[in-house]
Amino acid sequence: MTIIDASRVYSAQKMIKGKVCVTGASGYIASWLVKRLLLSGYLVVGTVRDPGDDKKLEHLWRLEGAKERLKLVKADLMEEGSFDEAVMGCEGVFHTASPVVGVKQDPKTEILEPAVNGTLNVLSSCKKNPSLRRVVLTSSSSTVRIRLDIDPDVPLDESVWSSTEVCERFQVWYALSKIQAEKAAWDFCKENNIDLVTILPAFIIGPSLPPNLCSTASDVLGLFQGDTSKFVFHGRMGYIHIDDIALCHILVYEREEAHGRYICSSTVMEHYELASFLASRYPSYPIPKGFTKLERPYYTYNTSKIESLGFKFRPLEEMFDDCVNSLVTQGHLQ
Repeated sequence: MTIIDASRVYSAQKMIKGKVCVTGASGYIASWLVKRLLLSGYLVVGTVRDPGDDKKLEHLWRLEGAKERLKLVKADLMEEGSFDEAVMGCEGVFHTASPVVGVKQDPKTEILEPAVNGTLNVLSSCKKNPSLRRVVLTSSSSTVRIRLDIDPDVPLDESVWSSTEVCERFQVWYALSKIQAEKAAWDFCKENNIDLVTILPAFIIGPSLPPNLCSTASDVLGLFQGDTSKFVFHGRMGYIHIDDIALCHILVYEREEAHGRYICSSTVMEHYELASFLASRYPSYPIPKGFTKLERPYYTYNTSKIESLGFKFRPLEEMFDDCVNSLVTQGHLQ
């Protein structure tokens, strides 16, 4: 007769913190979120476009705990009901997936509608799940900082929204898609009594787990290679470590008192100030020593809301040191 040690079974079960879903699991932010969730002891269901794409998903299966507690399932943002299987039975859903594409002809059909409809498709699946406790949506700090009426003496907080008119005028389609998707999410969740919290990350810096760099990481790589063609347009920006963003997602999910929107940003600085800092810190790379100053509103962020939950952001030096080490390790930089 096999004797089962009940204490060992209880101990193993106690380590499992719950079952959660991460949409777009192979992406830059999502990969780090999956990593941190696994390290925290969660069972993770990740949605991807093609679970059989071993090359694209290899970095996820290498994560600690992945073989025991990670499941990858197929889902498509543009397919209604596609997320039903993934979210069913999950206590939490982290919606990080978002269509980020270069606009070729029609921004409305290429990025705006997919962002909104994709978010609503995920939330519609969440509505069918009786086990759901909370949804955490990855939005963007661009939903608060694109305005022409910013008071430089008043830090931007979560009560502020970017101007859709300004976004349309200057064709800032990514920001507009994030604004529309987040507002649609708030309306849907209020109507359907879903507990929603949103994370508003600044410009994300740090190691990339996926081998293929996302657009922001590619912009940073270009800067270290002396190519300013993309980075020159960023202007004043807040910066945050990729791992901090993952930890912020988990923090607002786990803390019962968390509510509403959370701006997540460490250092805020002008792009020419950043270039000067980087050129001094990494003199072996052809980083430009400065950029032309852009005439854009001065702003800072009030991050006291996330800090009130006990969070402390890493400094600029650490996020870029980690980023450079990652780019070198992956062969993007010498």
